[in-house]
Amino acid sequence: MRIGAAAQASGVSPRSLRYYEDEGLIVPGRFSNGYRDYCQSTIDRVAAIRSLLESGLPVRLVRDLLPHLGAETVCAEFVNEVTQYRDRLAERVAVLTAQQEALDAYLREVT
Repeated sequence: MRIGAAAQASGVSPRSLRYYEDEGLIVPGRFSNGYRDYCQSTIDRVAAIRSLLESGLPVRLVRDLLPHLGAETVCAEFVNEVTQYRDRLAERVAVLTAQQEALDAYLREVT
């Protein structure tokens, strides 16, 4: 299917499909005229990519995980990397929460 139909079927924009291709997350086929040709397995892969990106994983980690989708186990190195990413994210959340609390305290004082 061409990019417009693939975008509709996958629920992402054509621009997102091109971005996923540029990042090496998907590899659509090509028609003889050079247009992209998306098969159902690529559409399924896009759904998995969307899910992983929406969970907060960066493209770099999604790219590393994709070859292991469907495997019974994921390598310990990848799990460690995701854990470290989650921990860095938790630290950023803590900093933002502290900033929000400071702003709330300031607003209580001035109002």
